[in-house]
Amino acid sequence: MTSSPLAADLYIAGRWSQPAHPRSFPVSDPATGELVAHVADGDLPDARAAADAAAAALPAWSATPPRTRAEVLRKVHALMIERLEPLARIITLENGKPLTDSRAEVRYAAEFFRWYSEEACRNLGSVSHAPGGGYRILVQHQPIGVVVLVTPWNFPCAMGARKIAPALAAGCTVLVKPASLTPLSMLALADILTEAGVPGGAVNIVPSSRSGPLVDHWLHDPRVRLVSFTGSTEVGRVLLKSAADQVLKTPMELGGNAPFLVLDDADVDAAVEGAMVAKMRNMGEACTAANRFYVGAGIYDAFVRAFVERMRALTIGHGLDEASQVGSLVDAATRDKVDELVRDAVARGACILCGGEKIPGPGYFYPPTVLGEVPVDSRVLREEIFGPVAPIVRVASEDEMVALANGTEYGLAAYLYTRDLAKGLKLAERLEFGMVALNRGLVSDPAAPFGGVKQSGLGREGSREGMQEYMETKYVAVEW
Repeated sequence: MTSSPLAADLYIAGRWSQPAHPRSFPVSDPATGELVAHVADGDLPDARAAADAAAAALPAWSATPPRTRAEVLRKVHALMIERLEPLARIITLENGKPLTDSRAEVRYAAEFFRWYSEEACRNLGSVSHAPGGGYRILVQHQPIGVVVLVTPWNFPCAMGARKIAPALAAGCTVLVKPASLTPLSMLALADILTEAGVPGGAVNIVPSSRSGPLVDHWLHDPRVRLVSFTGSTEVGRVLLKSAADQVLKTPMELGGNAPFLVLDDADVDAAVEGAMVAKMRNMGEACTAANRFYVGAGIYDAFVRAFVERMRALTIGHGLDEASQVGSLVDAATRDKVDELVRDAVARGACILCGGEKIPGPGYFYPPTVLGEVPVDSRVLREEIFGPVAPIVRVASEDEMVALANGTEYGLAAYLYTRDLAKGLKLAERLEFGMVALNRGLVSDPAAPFGGVKQSGLGREGSREGMQEYMETKYVAVEW
């Protein structure tokens, strides 16, 4: 499905360059195993060069008028929409998701640049009288400085955009370490940033197969003031420990274990429609994906019957095939983990209602799978699945449903379906999650504050809060 392999370099100081120690690593199409690209493999000298470039670019970019920064970001949005098809194709080739999902990701990613083109001009401070009188309290917000952005493989374009756009809007310069499984999407964005007018050094992208040492080097560079990471809680803990050495600001979006609650009074058709979006968006390879389903006993049979019918009807195939609705998972480890969780649930007494068996290669395909009557001690209810598997639990009461939903160390997203809006809002307040989708299967929006509680992360991305993460608050006591 691919042509001859591409060759992708590092992007430092607004130029394409080879690494100091000429090495590369392969990026393959997970649906076929075919080589897609040889990507330059950055190392510590390249990390230093990128940090030098970001530090050199910071004074001029932070002093650039907000309106000018806004126009640059708006141009990035326009160029991304103009080049939607080639960008989507790159995502599918390196990630495996269907083109429909990749197109949606590009639109979502582009929207962050449009949103923050508007927010760039809304960096509002305040002036107030000191309560004791005699002077004024002047508050303003300034760019925090050079920032490190570590992005994941599951949304390789959107997660970079969600960090780069607010950082640039705030006046920061950035160092990007894309996931080694999917670096091509970020590299494809580099030319768009340059064409839109982002100055050399304001954004630097350094792919590497040795992510740990490279990022750790940045986190100990005294010019770096923030690290933003999206990925697993386990890796987040490691970065938090490293960031402590310089007391860096650490906005992070970490693991999730999203419950999907269907109350007895829910609209079954609406709940199934929402479940398809919450579970199968990105084939379940998302921290916000519905990971476990708790369904009221009175509606359980009707919901399961309709949901299984929809899941069974999905078409599996290479993501570049327009007819494909379910593409390949990103690698063998991800597919095998999904299958391992299914096997564990079945061994404990769950029943397979559809799917449930690995599909022979090439590619890392796993069929849409529904598990019924899943015991509450199953691993599939406790661990992130990151695949197209929906375990369903029959629940007797709403209080039990909330207790089961909250019984996790994670607190990113939750989904709740009920016809009673007042009841839904009351239950949403009881759910220990940073985001709750009430009668919706999609929670993400660039205008909304995205983030979790407990061990699902720190800080927020998107909305006004997203740009504030990249700023420091300065107070000036002044008399006049």
